[in-house]
Amino acid sequence: MVEILPSILAADFARLGEEIARVERGGASMLHLDVMDGHFVPNLTIGPPVVKSIRKITKAILDVHLMIADPDRYAPIFIEAGADCVSVHQEACHHLDSTLRMIQSEGAQAGVVINPATPLSTLDEVLDLADYVLIMSVNPGFGGQQFLPNSLRKVRALDARRRQMNLNFHIEIDGGITMDNVSDAVRAGCDWIVAGTTIFHSEDPATAVRQMQHLAREATAIRA
Repeated sequence: MVEILPSILAADFARLGEEIARVERGGASMLHLDVMDGHFVPNLTIGPPVVKSIRKITKAILDVHLMIADPDRYAPIFIEAGADCVSVHQEACHHLDSTLRMIQSEGAQAGVVINPATPLSTLDEVLDLADYVLIMSVNPGFGGQQFLPNSLRKVRALDARRRQMNLNFHIEIDGGITMDNVSDAVRAGCDWIVAGTTIFHSEDPATAVRQMQHLAREATAIRA
């Protein structure tokens, strides 16, 4: 089943609890939380206290995307704050396999992320270890960017590798997802679809989640 993950980066933080409740009413059971440190990417977002506050108001699965320079130090802190899934960038990890195992040992699902210019081959030694792989379809750091179509080629190649190796990790995509391209992402092989601006900047985020879920279901039927 394909999951739509509203990205709170695009939400109104003055009304964050209300915003989360709205997407949950639309059927969202997972939330995507972008953590940026101003070093690995040129932006600052949220820290563990925000994750801890969100954990108190929702039963949704919290997918925390660490766009930070020292994921080994901070991943356990975010897991303690309430993260269910933690993804780290291949580009930020000195010993990627150890980092993924550490996240799993702390009780969370471990994901690995690659930027648009990073080749899939950098993940060859951890595909049998990762719980999910996140393909960035924009360069990380800011919301509202234009989708990079070449990312679908990478998704298709990753999906083929997954089937060839008989593995069951999830494929996630993040960046520039809209009503116009969500079906393409699902048909390419994505299981988790992150969407921020398209959902939270819409007239009704609950309706936007439902519309995106409907498009994903139709695309899943075609993929099958």
